[in-house]
Amino acid sequence: MKRIKKEESGNHIRMDRCQTEKKSRVQRRRRGRGIYALLKKDCRMMLDGKFFFIALGSLVLYTLFIRFGYLKFMNMEIYNIYLYDPAGTQTAVSSAVHPVSSREDMDGLLAKDANGVGICVDDGVPHIVLYAGSEKIDRHRADYALSLLHSGGALRETMPETVGEDSPEMKKRREITCELLFVEIIAVGFLGIASVLFKEKQMGVIRVHAIMPFWKSLFVLSKVFLFLVADLLFALLLVILNIGFAEAGRIMPAVSVYTAILSVIMALSGFYCAMLLKDFKQFSLAYLVIALFAATPVFLSANTSVKMAWIGFHPFYPVYMGLKNAFFAMPAGGSAYYICAACAVALLFIIALAAFRREMGREG
Repeated sequence: MKRIKKEESGNHIRMDRCQTEKKSRVQRRRRGRGIYALLKKDCRMMLDGKFFFIALGSLVLYTLFIRFGYLKFMNMEIYNIYLYDPAGTQTAVSSAVHPVSSREDMDGLLAKDANGVGICVDDGVPHIVLYAGSEKIDRHRADYALSLLHSGGALRETMPETVGEDSPEMKKRREITCELLFVEIIAVGFLGIASVLFKEKQMGVIRVHAIMPFWKSLFVLSKVFLFLVADLLFALLLVILNIGFAEAGRIMPAVSVYTAILSVIMALSGFYCAMLLKDFKQFSLAYLVIALFAATPVFLSANTSVKMAWIGFHPFYPVYMGLKNAFFAMPAGGSAYYICAACAVALLFIIALAAFRREMGREG
């Protein structure tokens, strides 16, 4: 009898284990189907919202702007140098210098060519004559003009040290492509995910997700993942079209890292603001605030002579500088930065998930 009872109890334990394994397999299948259904639904929402069409239009517009607008506009000639030397003291000058016969002729040429630089040697000593602009640029113009004069019977023209192998046009391409990619990810990541979420709010999708049997975090992860893939694909195409296929293979690994960091940060920030605000009008005001106070100081400090002491603490500045260094194949960031970025992404994800749970409570 005891043996029979032990065998029966053993059979019950085996049956319970089998049932538990079956339940876990069923749950895994449901979760897998749930993840696939979420990705499919979010992709359909992005298609309905014309997200991919807008991204493709931005890609074409940026490429046309770089090729036919920016490069031609920025292709400025070097400064013209005019020399007035009535006594002929400058016996050996560069062929880039344009001699004039009188001071009046030099003044007239400078009046027509405000970027030109005049050198007046009427008393034996070279004097710089130019229309004032930026102090730093004026100093460069004056130094360039004086470098074309002789010194001790030999030209002062020397071969500059070559830094990198890029032509001036390629450097311009890299710089403007980096800036446009940064702007595009900030705009699309923030506004794109909001447009999808506000549409789902109107359709009652969040109310349905509140009662569905799968992890609520998948709702956030699905959207962030799709926007991340879209941003990485956009970055790859933008680099190939404007920098070249060969260079894309060299710089894309580093560019992809910073593109991914910025994409996830903006997507999570847009998700949180969409859960917090009532409609898209309020959200548009939030985007204007971010565009003005987040992107503008970064561009001013990185690309102009305007320097801000606190810019190092700006959350977007290290991302932009890392992205820019990646475009020029320079070392960017370090282990400490990547750890901080991962912690920031994790914190934003927790905040966004809490906002989503709160919104589910309101809808439910």
